Amino acid sequence: MTHLRKFWHPYRQKVFEKANAAPNFAVMRQFFAKYRLFAIVFSILSVIIVYLIYDALKPEKRLPIYQPNMVNPELVDSSLIDVKKYHTIANFRLVNQNGDTITQKDYKNKIYVADFFFTTCPTICPIMTKNMAEIQGSILEDEDVLLLSHSVTPQIDSVQQLKKYALEKGVIDKKWNLVTGDKKQIYELARKSYLAVKTDGDGGPYDMIHTENFILVDKEKRIRGFYDGTNREEVKKLLEDLSFLKDSYTE
Repeated sequence: MTHLRKFWHPYRQKVFEKANAAPNFAVMRQFFAKYRLFAIVFSILSVIIVYLIYDALKPEKRLPIYQPNMVNPELVDSSLIDVKKYHTIANFRLVNQNGDTITQKDYKNKIYVADFFFTTCPTICPIMTKNMAEIQGSILEDEDVLLLSHSVTPQIDSVQQLKKYALEKGVIDKKWNLVTGDKKQIYELARKSYLAVKTDGDGGPYDMIHTENFILVDKEKRIRGFYDGTNREEVKKLLEDLSFLKDSYTE
C-alpha cells in the first residue's frame, strides 16, 4: 500500500494540475486557423445534404379528386354514396344577376370556386360572401379562374334580388355569377354534383340547407377541395390550393 500511495499521489497531482491548467489559446488559434476552411466547407456540405434528404423525403403535394364516397353521407344523394370514381359536375342551365343564361360552357376550361347561399340569410352567408369577394379580388386579372354562387331559395332570389345583392356586395360580373333558376335543378346540383347541402329543411320535396363550404372545381369539372367559407385560414388554404392547381396545368 505504501508503494501504491507513492505512485498514485504524484499521478493524481499531475492530473489535477493538467485539468486546472490555463488553456493554450495560441495553440487553439493555430488549430482553428488551420482547419477553418475545412470547417466552413464541411458546414455548407452538411446543410446541402440535410436539405436534399428533407426534400427527397418530403411528400409531394397532391390535391385529392373527391368522389361521393369520400364525403360526409349527409351531403350526398343516396344514389351516389358508393360512387368511387369518375365523379364530375353535371351540366346546368341557370340565370345570373343580369338575367343572362349561364351554363357549363361559360366555365369550360376554367377553374372555379362554387358555393350555395341565399340573399336573405342572416347568419353565415354574409361572411361567406365577404370571403368570396376577397377571393374575387385575388383572381381579378386571372382569366383561368371564375366564381359561381347558387341560390338555395330561387323562389325568393329573383334576378332583380340577385342584382341588388351583387351591387351591395361588390360582385364583378365578369368574374362572379350569382345564379338562380329551377329549384329541382339547383337541388340536384347541390346534392349530386357539388355534394354541398343537407336535405333536412322544411320538408319540401327539394328543400335543402346549405353548408359553409366553398368547392374548388378543376378544368375537368372535378371537385378538388372543400373549404369552410367562414374561416379565414381555410380561405387562405383555398387560395394556396388554387395556385397549386393552376400550376399543375403548366407542367
